[in-house]
Amino acid sequence: MIAAITFPDISPEIFSLDLFGFHFALRWYAMGYIVGIMLGWQLLKAALKRDSLWTAGAPMVPAKMEDLLTYIVMGVIAGGRLGYVLFYKPAYYLANPIEIPQIWTGGMSFHGGFIGVIVAVYLFSRRHNVALPKLADGIALAATPAILLVRIANFINAELWGRETTVPWGVIFPTAPDGSGPRHPSQLYEAGLEGLLLGTILILLAFRFGGLKKPWLLTGTFFTGYGIARFLVEFVRQPDAQFITEGNPLGLAFHMNGYGLTMGQTLTLPMILIGSSVVIWALRR
Repeated sequence: MIAAITFPDISPEIFSLDLFGFHFALRWYAMGYIVGIMLGWQLLKAALKRDSLWTAGAPMVPAKMEDLLTYIVMGVIAGGRLGYVLFYKPAYYLANPIEIPQIWTGGMSFHGGFIGVIVAVYLFSRRHNVALPKLADGIALAATPAILLVRIANFINAELWGRETTVPWGVIFPTAPDGSGPRHPSQLYEAGLEGLLLGTILILLAFRFGGLKKPWLLTGTFFTGYGIARFLVEFVRQPDAQFITEGNPLGLAFHMNGYGLTMGQTLTLPMILIGSSVVIWALRR
């Protein structure tokens, strides 16, 4: 008998209300975004209030953060949805284009949302005449709390679980195929690496080691740290069902003779390459 942990009986809904024939619910997934954005907001606000952390002062006054938040939320939603459509199910959504804006049915891509945030930050910096390197570093500092909490919410939702395993902390997910054994809680791996560990490194760089005085350093660190963490977790994360076939049981997006990369690893490699190059460039300036 393989040792395993029984999935905790936690409802994906914090509370729900049926009113006038409609079902209203506050889910842990939404709460993860809400609380994560609030925590990131406070981190960025604390950094903006301390001119001494930046070269030639903070890039903007805290009062502008409300406009910035609007840009970022729009970038996350639009980019995350379009990224999922283009990277993971292009054929399906090409045949069913009316479902593309139906984000309530599920289907968001981190890499797509990340690109959306990049575009949003660039547009905000141009419109409000804010130095792009400083703004990008501030966003990198503020991003990890939401990543941490949303990955925990993925675990509560019993989604995005890992591959089958024999490790003693394997979890039997109720949403996994019938008859499958314990699986890696890959959501918690990502929460720990992409959220907690990377967030701690960025906070220390910003508030303890003068990282905000080296433009692009925090941005490059975020790119590199997230990329490496995601690349490693992909080895134990269950790939999307559309990539798994009889000749490709590991669900590799690009493969040859049984070797290759998952879609997550493929999308993450540019982040690692760009991020590490930016870190080296920032440190040499």
